[in-house]
Amino acid sequence: MGNRLTQIATRTGDDGSTGLGDNTRVSKNSGRPHAMGDVDELNSHIGLLLCEALPDDVRELLVDVQHQLFNLGGELSIPGYELLKDDALLQLDEALAHYNAQLPRLQEFILPAGSRAAAQAHVCRTVARRAERMVVALEQGEAMRPAPRQYLNRLSDLLFVLARVLNRMDGGDDVYWKSERMARAQSAEE
Repeated sequence: MGNRLTQIATRTGDDGSTGLGDNTRVSKNSGRPHAMGDVDELNSHIGLLLCEALPDDVRELLVDVQHQLFNLGGELSIPGYELLKDDALLQLDEALAHYNAQLPRLQEFILPAGSRAAAQAHVCRTVARRAERMVVALEQGEAMRPAPRQYLNRLSDLLFVLARVLNRMDGGDDVYWKSERMARAQSAEE
């Protein structure tokens, strides 16, 4: 692993390059720094979500997710290195099954809205999807393990489910998209 930072303002990036964990330098506009940045942004948004009132089990899960995202970012910063372990993906699968089992079936698409915590979980979900797209783009040019892509895919699903859970936390509900189909169904019921 690369050296730990002891000085933040090194000026080595003034030329538009950044150092990877294996001590190579690449353009800040190349795929790896883009993917690393999206994962870092996702982790920051989860940090913001953690400022909200959350159930203890959700808080504990999200704190662990932050650590796993740091591992994922580290793996992205060191080509060929493995930091994200298989049990991280298993944890997301188990959490998805647990929280999704508590929710009613969706009747229609939902809007990224509701409580502030749920809305922030939706922001996290969209950033996770962007990070996933950047990892997929990176994979098209480099050999990579599937774990980072799979983790981000599952995490975005989990964040969608958690947004629904958080909307119900204080007796709220999903905010449904008002589609023409739903409007017709409601008119028929009246």
